[in-house]
Amino acid sequence: MLQGGCYCGRIRYEVTGTPFNETNCHCSICRRTTGAPFVAWFSVRPSEFRLLSGDPTSFRSSRKAVRTFCPHCGTQLTFQSEDSPEDIDVTTCSLDDPDAVPAKDHTRTSSKLRWIELGDGLPVYREARSDAK
Repeated sequence: MLQGGCYCGRIRYEVTGTPFNETNCHCSICRRTTGAPFVAWFSVRPSEFRLLSGDPTSFRSSRKAVRTFCPHCGTQLTFQSEDSPEDIDVTTCSLDDPDAVPAKDHTRTSSKLRWIELGDGLPVYREARSDAK
């Protein structure tokens, strides 16, 4: 089981399932909603993600997607797309032990910042995993 939460500790969660789709997402929406050059995510089934404490705020970041974050410290926690209702994406670095779920690829690199050099040897996809670079 994995546990995590926001920076200030008001929101805590646990993940009971096996993570999949471990990625570093380079899309412009992830960058803008976090202020980071890319965001590490992993997916689990919604039934495998459970809030232990706190009440995240939701934000519709696009026509088909909702992100949650702590209303006090701003830590982004999850992403859910209407296109993939069987998944919930969790920010890897909100885990207590982010090293437990390393990224396995880079996605949405068509939006990657020019000054980011990818030299880690992970697979690179211009958009989704089915769209190899």
